[in-house]
Amino acid sequence: MEVIETAVRDFSNWIWGIPLLILVMGGGLFFMVYSKFTPFLYFRHAINVLRGKYDEDDKEGQISHYEALSTAIASTVGMGNISGVAVAITAGGPGAIFWMWVSAFFGIATKYFTCTLAVMYRGKDSDGEVRGGPMYVITEGLGQKWKPLAVFFCIFALVGALPIFQANQLTAALNTILGPAVGYDTASSFSFLGANISYASLITGLVLMVLVSTVIFGGIKKISKVASKLVPAMVVIYFILVIFILLQNIAAIPGIFGSIIEEAFTGNAILGGGLGAIIIQGARRAAFSNEAGIGTAPMVHGDTKTDEPVREGLVAMLGPAIDTLIVCTLTALVILSTGVYEPYLGKGVEGIPVTLEAFNLAIPGGAGGYLLGLCIMIFAISTLLSYSYYGVKCMSFMFGAEKGKLYNYIYIGTIMLGSVASLDFVFTLIDSSFALMAIPTILSAILLAPKVKAASKDYFKRLKSGEMS
Repeated sequence: MEVIETAVRDFSNWIWGIPLLILVMGGGLFFMVYSKFTPFLYFRHAINVLRGKYDEDDKEGQISHYEALSTAIASTVGMGNISGVAVAITAGGPGAIFWMWVSAFFGIATKYFTCTLAVMYRGKDSDGEVRGGPMYVITEGLGQKWKPLAVFFCIFALVGALPIFQANQLTAALNTILGPAVGYDTASSFSFLGANISYASLITGLVLMVLVSTVIFGGIKKISKVASKLVPAMVVIYFILVIFILLQNIAAIPGIFGSIIEEAFTGNAILGGGLGAIIIQGARRAAFSNEAGIGTAPMVHGDTKTDEPVREGLVAMLGPAIDTLIVCTLTALVILSTGVYEPYLGKGVEGIPVTLEAFNLAIPGGAGGYLLGLCIMIFAISTLLSYSYYGVKCMSFMFGAEKGKLYNYIYIGTIMLGSVASLDFVFTLIDSSFALMAIPTILSAILLAPKVKAASKDYFKRLKSGEMS
């Protein structure tokens, strides 16, 4: 296991180097400039679409605009916002948050292009159902000769969509918060294949397997229905909790923003690191958080009931704004205002324990941990539900719709793996998969960008003329 973990970590650090950074952030910058910042002018219209003003129930597709965004956000507003932000800060210092913001702005443009294409170039699975996603964008938009690139995306998406990170961090949180409260020994373990496995983690993994199984076998319609109810609740609860904490430290907030901006360009926060390392950390964690350019969101937005690709692209671009610019920033402010991150700087991957420590310090008496535990549970479960669909779609694309459903059994099984594995292993494994998924997603979007620009010009012309009022 140690050899495997080391190999995965080394590969993750290598693949997330300067070339991929140029592709992810450079791609977002290209989309932003190429579109002449046009999508940023239509946030109000995007919200109106999200509210259901332009819903088209008679169109091909599976779900509404709101359900699509809820499902996509359910998979992004999750552990990446609670644990991922802590990892970014402990590995890259406060300056990493600035580069998460930059990546999020680029991510807005990236999601606009990739999700517009997901509706523009939809295909059908072997059951005749209309489907969208990077694999269909590649084969329908670029042609069948590009199918190897689509298969490349699907292979690594099967790994990237695994629930191991969410299961790992939810288990860690429950062991830390509930273990002492109910009196079970979280340190008690047994040896299996040379690894020490906690009995508490094993039990948590079994419970998660049962809970997730009751929803994911119902397909995207059931997943989206559950997500559309969970997402608003979890964002509101977390928002109220964080605002309460920040009001206690309101005088320190201007200084925190100052340190974020200052250390974004100095590299002082990383032991032995520099500016390039901080930018990479910010970009990696932003990609992990909002998935812009990775290719997961287009798979769900491509299933929306609409024949207006640009409309869905506008809804999709709200994701990074909600996820990274709002939720991740709130988490970062809590961690930085309490100062709990300082002992962990440069000492490796630390996630949930850092955030838990910050909440417990800000809300004494253990209440902070319990309240955060509730948010973690909702966040993680909503993400666990959404990710399964991505794997099913990729497996269906490669092997047919009937065999695609088999992915759910693999998915359920790996919840247990995530519950008992080390954070470093699961984090770097998902990171590596996301990096490889980004290559075909962004390349295909760049090649087809003129199609999005032409469709945008037509759509906004019709919108201004009053045809869509």
